[in-house]
Amino acid sequence: MSNPYVPVLVLMGIAAVLALGGVGASAVIGPRKYNRAKLDAYECGIEPTPHATGGGRLPIKYYLVAMTFIVFDIEVVFLYPWAVDFTVLAGFGLAAMLVFLALITVPFVYEWRRGGFDWV
Repeated sequence: MSNPYVPVLVLMGIAAVLALGGVGASAVIGPRKYNRAKLDAYECGIEPTPHATGGGRLPIKYYLVAMTFIVFDIEVVFLYPWAVDFTVLAGFGLAAMLVFLALITVPFVYEWRRGGFDWV
């Protein structure tokens, strides 16, 4: 009887060979002509500024969208297995999920108050 981890190890080996092969091939085949323009940071043709134009303050909208994604992702990760084994978990699973849903509403309320769901 063979070890059940052999296919996983073979797949990891193939992934490692492909990753290292790609890096090695780009080092061997890639261009080697460097000049000052290629080594500079790309700034869309605009000269970089040392600080933001609005006095250094960044809009929070991007972070609220990222937090929305993370909260929804965590919610799905925990709700999907619970829904699959709902009959096995019975009362304890229901109580645990109600506590989880109560806790997960905290970031939703925070985002709602901060305007994270206003897409205009």
